[in-house]
Amino acid sequence: MIVKPMVRNNICLNAHPEGCTVETRSLIDRARGTAPSGGPKAVLVIGCSTGYGLASRITAAFGYGAATIGFSFEKEPSGSKTGTPGWYANREFDRAAAAEGLVSTTFEMDAFSKRAKEEAVTEARRLGVKYDLIIYSLASPVRVDPETGEMYRSVIKPIGRPYSGRTVDMFTGRLSDALVQPADESEIAQTVKVMGGEDWNLWIDALASAGVLARGATTVAYSYIGPELSHPIYRDGTIGLAKSHLEATAANIRARYAHEGIFACISINKALVTRASAVIPVIPLYVSALFKVMKERGIHEDCLDQIQRLFRDRLYTRPRQPVPVDEKGRIRLDELEMGAAVQKEVSNRLARVNEANLRDLTDIDGFRRDFLRAHGFEVPGVDYGAEEADDPQAGTVSPS
Repeated sequence: MIVKPMVRNNICLNAHPEGCTVETRSLIDRARGTAPSGGPKAVLVIGCSTGYGLASRITAAFGYGAATIGFSFEKEPSGSKTGTPGWYANREFDRAAAAEGLVSTTFEMDAFSKRAKEEAVTEARRLGVKYDLIIYSLASPVRVDPETGEMYRSVIKPIGRPYSGRTVDMFTGRLSDALVQPADESEIAQTVKVMGGEDWNLWIDALASAGVLARGATTVAYSYIGPELSHPIYRDGTIGLAKSHLEATAANIRARYAHEGIFACISINKALVTRASAVIPVIPLYVSALFKVMKERGIHEDCLDQIQRLFRDRLYTRPRQPVPVDEKGRIRLDELEMGAAVQKEVSNRLARVNEANLRDLTDIDGFRRDFLRAHGFEVPGVDYGAEEADDPQAGTVSPS
């Protein structure tokens, strides 16, 4: 059957198996042999299958030759449903790593669980390694507390007052106003439980207590700040509160493991198209304008560009230097996005944009392409007219 994207309300419900595979392969090809020596040796990536997590694993393995162990929660193909994009990405990563003689183990399970942490410890002992880099890149709507079994759900909502902002349908170009009611106390607390630093802390404690955390290891969690126009729904909202908790956790880890020389920090990354960003009010329109401005100035970066710069210019400089951080101890990879000239031009365009001039002032088509490519569609070199094999491994779907 021919697999076509099934999109509802800026959410893609399926993935193209060959497209996801080819996209992952292209990222690997870009990273291969691009890094100097002196990087990480054994890397644990928690949330390894898409976006910044996948870019981190690819950079560590194919750039620096590191052994990588990855965790992600994916759904395999079944019947008429495709697997999740990360399911195909994980398999192509492991295939390519094996072909180059790189150590690679992928666990597809709930990374919040105790079992995941136990598996990471067992695998490190089996391989005879200690993790010297731990990347925490989980983005999940739900988390089951490993102690109580209680399920928590995260929400993207403002705090204290409703939020109204313009958003755009990436497929029709239609602009509309989105109204989001404020979160209640339970929603706020649950979002922090899911997206805050509690689980990251549990991971580091589990690795350290088992003796598989290398002395002087580095652990990095990813976050975002963004422009003031998005702060009510993002940085000052439920997600932002969770991110503040994540930042506090970094300081807590540094303090508790100072005697082991553990460096824990947050990397504030650039706005990019992810499977989640398309449904956050104002973000699709802002990112589309941002892309247009940054591409015109030749400073646009995708996930892999950002992570290669994180490794090369921040974490593993040659010669090795202290990691540059801001006044709050954060790595700032968003400095190009948040530059005054870029933000001024983006704000100017957003003030003038309408449905008639949308494609002149923004890169809405680029936003749409990136969104579809994250699901294996519109990937160069893929024949989308060809039928996928009627095999669970191929993840076929009925025509939509």
